[in-house]
Amino acid sequence: MDATAPLRGQDGKGGGGDGGRYGVLLYYKYAEIPDAPALAAFYEAHCRELALVGRVRVGPDGVNATLGGRMAALEKHVAEMSSNSLFEGTDFKLASCGDPVDERVARECGFNSLSVRLVKELVTLCSNPSLATPQITCAGRHLSAAEFHSVLQNVGTALDSEAPVKTNEVVVLDARNVYETRIGKFHVPNVETLDPEIRQYSDLPLWIDEHAEKLCGKSIMMYCTGGIRCEMASAYIRSKGEGFDNVFQLYGGIQRYLEQFPDGGYFEGKNFVFDHRISVGSLKENILGTCLLCGSSFDDYSSRCRCSHCRMLVLVCSTCQDSTKEYVCELCQKNGKQCCQTEFELIETSAYGKLVDINQIATSTIPRSNGSEQMKKLKILCLHGFRQNASNFKGRTSALAKKLKHIAELVFIDAPHELSFVYQPNSDYCCGRSSLPSGTPTRKFAWLVAPNSTCPTEQDWRIADAPFDPLQYQQQTDKLEESYAYIERAISQMGHIDGILGFSQGAAMAALFCRRQLTTCGSLKFRFGIFCSGYPAPVGDFDGEPIRLPSLHCFGNGEGNDRQIANRASSELMKQFDKGCCSVIEHNMGHIIPTRPPYIDQIKEFLSSFL
Repeated sequence: MDATAPLRGQDGKGGGGDGGRYGVLLYYKYAEIPDAPALAAFYEAHCRELALVGRVRVGPDGVNATLGGRMAALEKHVAEMSSNSLFEGTDFKLASCGDPVDERVARECGFNSLSVRLVKELVTLCSNPSLATPQITCAGRHLSAAEFHSVLQNVGTALDSEAPVKTNEVVVLDARNVYETRIGKFHVPNVETLDPEIRQYSDLPLWIDEHAEKLCGKSIMMYCTGGIRCEMASAYIRSKGEGFDNVFQLYGGIQRYLEQFPDGGYFEGKNFVFDHRISVGSLKENILGTCLLCGSSFDDYSSRCRCSHCRMLVLVCSTCQDSTKEYVCELCQKNGKQCCQTEFELIETSAYGKLVDINQIATSTIPRSNGSEQMKKLKILCLHGFRQNASNFKGRTSALAKKLKHIAELVFIDAPHELSFVYQPNSDYCCGRSSLPSGTPTRKFAWLVAPNSTCPTEQDWRIADAPFDPLQYQQQTDKLEESYAYIERAISQMGHIDGILGFSQGAAMAALFCRRQLTTCGSLKFRFGIFCSGYPAPVGDFDGEPIRLPSLHCFGNGEGNDRQIANRASSELMKQFDKGCCSVIEHNMGHIIPTRPPYIDQIKEFLSSFL
């Protein structure tokens, strides 16, 4: 089969009606994809024909797939993909298992539907766009499960005939997130195992940079779930130059290792997987994890308990789940976070809104009546609209901030992209007289800009290209990556936020941020979102499964009261969120965030559920 041509189904028959065993298929392939949209379209048609569910990501650099369905259908899919030279050498990891029985887990893992998406890159190692992505051709050397095991078993001999390795020159590096490592990891006597304890994969480069001395000059044995994360991470390590070139990765990941060594070998506990199975163990069936609260042996993530601050999965046994619903993960505990309290006395405070610089973000608290302790209010990051800035958005929301001052602190940041200074000429201009505005222009910013837009090099005015166009947001499609990284950095420097509020383009950007967080990290950095006069930005992917985040959508009703963002556009944005935890406020106040009753009461009611 021509690798540049779209793939074709072999027999035209679906695979979901054979009544056979259920299975899960994992594979990835780094290769140059000549026509990614055509390949994605094939996946969409072919997988639906075979009644397969799961996730497929297609980018210019390759394919990453996690699929579930009947074994016969999965085997047909493997045969079809194997017939394409593009997938030559691909490791198709197919395992038989039970059908998804927990609908909630299946839905959260994306195993109740099919999601095929076009992406810019298969794995985003670093969200900072200013850092160059390492070349995948520089990835570490692949070791089979048997070779990986042999090296661990014979530390002190050699990785190959020309490279003798002493015990203190070998380190084992886990490239996974901390919630994965808590239920299973490699343990080799007399060999140092490095667990970065990261919340998400994009945190790994920073850990590598900060712990370079642990890696330099060592033979680094890397592993992850199925192998794909080690590809880019090993390339990043090797890109650091001399002293970082002996990097070896477990080909096929933990899954292939446990298949080769069903007794577990050097792997202790269970392998966390991103499908309805949740985890896969060895014949040893030993429990490595412990309950976050009581410390008893526990490694079952099926309850999907999450940290109240960062939303990361946490292990909480059934007894502790009955006693509390508020959890703080170990990473948030290290940063001084505490459980949210539901009962405390509130008093007046004048700090109802705080304008903050991205590098100087403070935390506000509410003192108790006796002055002995302090309790945090909800901290909400606010994203302004197009051609606004943090200062004027703070002014426009001052009434909202004042009415929420007992329960919430609003923090504001400027968007990263500065806009040119424009003005509309008045009638005198048409008669030949100048209408140039006087004074120093106010700097305005945007989260998304039109293609080929340029930032001002000096403070000079120019006439607007056209009169105000309420549909201009449809042309603002550039600079998403930079804005995503900018917001992520702001949140990191805050320590935490409880929620995000976006207005107009800020609401569109907040939704894009949510989608990207769930896609790349599997969890969100906040507990709720408020989207005011928003719209689905014409960039990114809004065709996947609903965004699982408690959300409040506030926008003008269908009577034309918001002349800038139509009711139907805000409704479309609302549909991108899980309707089971979605609240709606439709008002007749125009293009604003309403602060009159009953609207403000509904906003307060929504926020109160998170105190």
